Amino acid sequence: MNNATSSSTAGSCTLVGAGPGDPELLTLKAVKAIQAATVLLVDDLVNESILASYARPDARVVHVGKRGGCKSTPQAFIERLMITAVREGETVVRLKGGDPFIFGRGGEEVEHLREAGIECTVVNGITAGLAAVTSLGVPLTHRDHAQGVVFVTGHAKTGAGAAEDPTDWRALAATAHSARLTLVIYMGVAGAGHIERELLHGLPGDTPVAVVQHASLPHQRHVATTLDRLQAGIAEAGIASPAVIVVGDVLRGLAAAALPADANRFGT
Repeated sequence: MNNATSSSTAGSCTLVGAGPGDPELLTLKAVKAIQAATVLLVDDLVNESILASYARPDARVVHVGKRGGCKSTPQAFIERLMITAVREGETVVRLKGGDPFIFGRGGEEVEHLREAGIECTVVNGITAGLAAVTSLGVPLTHRDHAQGVVFVTGHAKTGAGAAEDPTDWRALAATAHSARLTLVIYMGVAGAGHIERELLHGLPGDTPVAVVQHASLPHQRHVATTLDRLQAGIAEAGIASPAVIVVGDVLRGLAAAALPADANRFGT
């Protein structure tokens, strides 16, 4: 760490999880951080009503969206913005959908800030995978059905140096089956066909699956199906990103399967 840089830093930086979308699921600590911020660097999946309700009128809001398949703000540019603003004495909040440390690139950003001599605070948020199953009235773990849970991305790192298929879905399926684990797959809708085929090498075709789009929001939609119909179920229901795929026996007897596809248990 560059101690000279650190000692001259007048500002501060906080990585804040904005949760799955419903503003009422924000933590009190997240609200306080947003209210104190003079600069907010905001992801695409953050509900705009959060900014309208809690951001200071004079705060500078910079939208730095990163969405799969869409034009995205380069990660290096975001990190430079954070460092520059802190060195200028700003109270910076990097506002992320869900939780900063669950597929939010929070780890990368903390590393770059520390390399620049800047320590930051992290405020957790409710991750979409948890919100998705809660909205259907089922748990991620259950003493009779699931002894643990695995959060995994269906859209792994690409580019030079990245493995062709870095996720060993077959090994993951075999482990989930033998260890009785629930799989929660983020950013997996586009690759649902591949994921389905690979998971079927280790999990039965009748393994329950739920796919939840826009978890916790009034326009939430979901489809309940089985692993051997994952891709077909998504297509038939017209589910698109952002969505979470949940695979496992915790979904057996899912009462929410009889509910309308736009139902959710968070209210409006």
